Amino acid sequence: MGISALRPGTRNDTGIQAMSEDLRTRFGERFQTGEAIRAQHCHTTTWVPSQLPDGVVFVETVEDVKSVVRLAGQHEVPIIPFGAGSSLEGQTNAPSGGISLDFTRMNKVLSVNAEDLDCTVEAGITREELNEYLRDTGLFFPIDPGANATIGGMASTRASGTNAVRYGTMKDNVLAVTAVMADGEEIRTAHRARKSSAGYDLTRLLVGAEGTLGILTSVTLRLQGIPEEIAGGYCNFPTLQQACEAVIMTIQLGIPVARIELMNPPQVRACNAYSGLALPELPSLFLEFHGSPASVKLQSEAFGEIARDNGSSEFQWTANPEERAKIWKARHNVFWSAKGLRQGGTVIATDVCVPISRLAECITQTEADIEAHGLLGPIVGHVGDGNFHVSLVIDADNPAEIAAAEDFIARLNSRALAMDGTCTGEHGIGQGKQEFLVAELGGAVDVMRQIKRSLDPKNILNPGKIFALD
Repeated sequence: MGISALRPGTRNDTGIQAMSEDLRTRFGERFQTGEAIRAQHCHTTTWVPSQLPDGVVFVETVEDVKSVVRLAGQHEVPIIPFGAGSSLEGQTNAPSGGISLDFTRMNKVLSVNAEDLDCTVEAGITREELNEYLRDTGLFFPIDPGANATIGGMASTRASGTNAVRYGTMKDNVLAVTAVMADGEEIRTAHRARKSSAGYDLTRLLVGAEGTLGILTSVTLRLQGIPEEIAGGYCNFPTLQQACEAVIMTIQLGIPVARIELMNPPQVRACNAYSGLALPELPSLFLEFHGSPASVKLQSEAFGEIARDNGSSEFQWTANPEERAKIWKARHNVFWSAKGLRQGGTVIATDVCVPISRLAECITQTEADIEAHGLLGPIVGHVGDGNFHVSLVIDADNPAEIAAAEDFIARLNSRALAMDGTCTGEHGIGQGKQEFLVAELGGAVDVMRQIKRSLDPKNILNPGKIFALD
């Protein structure tokens, strides 16, 4: 089933109407049903068609969340958590209608334990808000998916980003969560200890569940010390294979690189045009190192030698914050730079992840497949962990281009799975990748269904995401 074939789920109109009346009584102006605001709570930076909720409630406390969930259970109405709306696979859509829970007002820092390098925050705080709050403590939260996503949303999709090669993903940086379950009760999955063997690992069960098993209300996070020195730079290579070989050697030699990003020539061309750069249009690596001035210099020079051994141009690096910021701002704007390649084009952002030993092969075959389909699709990758993204730029009103894009994405996912990879390194499954999850994990998806039925027997928590129940 392609995205263009998505169908609405079964609606409970009687329940939705009754619940809407109860929410209006309970929340007053904090419950909204206008079409414009409902549209804002399902539209994401994705090509998945919008499916509007029937109302939006702005929750401010855990008691608000518990109240909404209990009403949803009573009326058997879907509820869809909403943070910043930056998800890429339709996670905030309402295929069966229902109520969107907007967490933007639950954005407090509940505690910071500087000596223990952790903090606890409400689910609606964004990563940039958190790091602004932490700045004077000398600490920061390192996971950077590009978008200014909420911490609850990042945990729910098991997000990662450019820093993952050094600091890991959300699953590595969440110590505990509190979550309101389908019965309206809140649970806490763990305490702040750095390790535990106490029972089932419910934290990991809820991280990445996309709001289908419980609704996150707070998240306890690992923090890092702000590095004394940060250096970054870039270099280019004659071929993609040589760039990937440099990445593999860097990882194998244990050089503690914080970020190592790949852009193929079409993506470099897009960044040059959008961000005002003048980089050679060749396969390029962008890197960043964190540490003391001496260690950063040593790491940068060591990588420079690896790059030269693999045919690179000179690795140009700097510790100047303004110069570094210009490069990384261009990296974070790759979505918009790709969109700028075609006036009126729609960007379909998709990702896969493979073992880094297969990365060059996978990207090379993917570039050939893009050309064979007659598509425009720059590639950027978090290549230190084998994850890369394709930004297809299509005419969304052209059925032939949509069909070509769907066929390409299916082939991309199949290619990654054939290389012992995954259909998604960090975007999640949502609505867009359900058939590929089954291809990837087979019978394990049936176990997921059993867990879902057990924890959410009325299927009210973000239904229609990750897999179909029937």
